[in-house]
Amino acid sequence: MAYRRVLLKLSGEALMGDLGYGIDPQVVADIAKEISEVVKIGIQIAIVVGGGNIFRGVKASAAGMDRATADYVGMIATVMNAMTLQDALEQMEIPTRVQTAIAMQEIAEPYIRRRAIRHLEKGRVVIFGAGSGNPFFTTDTTAALRAAEIEAEVIFKATKVDGIYDSDPKLNPQARRYKSLTYGHVLSHDLRVMDGTAIALCKENNIPIIVFDLSVNGNIIRSVSGEQIGTLVGGNCEIN
Repeated sequence: MAYRRVLLKLSGEALMGDLGYGIDPQVVADIAKEISEVVKIGIQIAIVVGGGNIFRGVKASAAGMDRATADYVGMIATVMNAMTLQDALEQMEIPTRVQTAIAMQEIAEPYIRRRAIRHLEKGRVVIFGAGSGNPFFTTDTTAALRAAEIEAEVIFKATKVDGIYDSDPKLNPQARRYKSLTYGHVLSHDLRVMDGTAIALCKENNIPIIVFDLSVNGNIIRSVSGEQIGTLVGGNCEIN
C-alpha cells in the first residue's frame, strides 16, 4: 500500500452524475463501492464532500443573497450529501461516521479531531460535512485543513477531468496535461485546481494533492494504491 491514511475530496457535482440537480443514487452507489474497496485493503480514508449539486453559496451571493447566509445554506447541503454517502457505504457494511462542523447532534457527530482519528484507526470511514463551519471558506480549504488535522498523507481531489492542463482542454484541443506541478506554479499561474488558500495550506504542511478523473471506474482504488494517474501537485513541474 502506498498510503496509510488519505483524504478524498468529492465535489457535490460528482454525486449528481448526468442529472442537472440533486443526487443520482446509482452514482453514489458506484462511488461507495470504490471507497469500500479502499477500506478493505486496509487504507484509512476520510472524505470531504461539497454541496454544489444542491446549493452553491457563491452563485446565490452573486444573485443578491447575503454571502454569509448563502455559505451556511451551502454547508447544510454538504451534510445532505454526506448522509447520503454514509447510507450507501453502510449498505455495503462499511462502518461510517459523519462529523459536522455545525452541531447537528440528532443526525451526526460534532467534529472532534481526536475522535475522527480514532474512528479512522478502527477502520471506519469518516465523512466531514458542513465545511469548516465558517462562511467565506470553500470545501477545498476544508479538505486541506482536515487533511492537516488528521495527518493524512495525501489529498485526492476527484474531478470531471483527468488532471491539470496548461489551458482548458475543452476550448483548446492542444492543451497539455501536467504529470506533476509545484505548489508555487499552481498559485502563480492561477490554475484553479483548488482555491489559493487550500493550496497554500497544503504547501505549508507538505501535503501532496493528486487530481484525477472520478468518472473512470476504478480510479479511486488505483490512485490510493499508488498508481500514477492524473496530476500530482507537490512535485516538480512536468508535462506529459
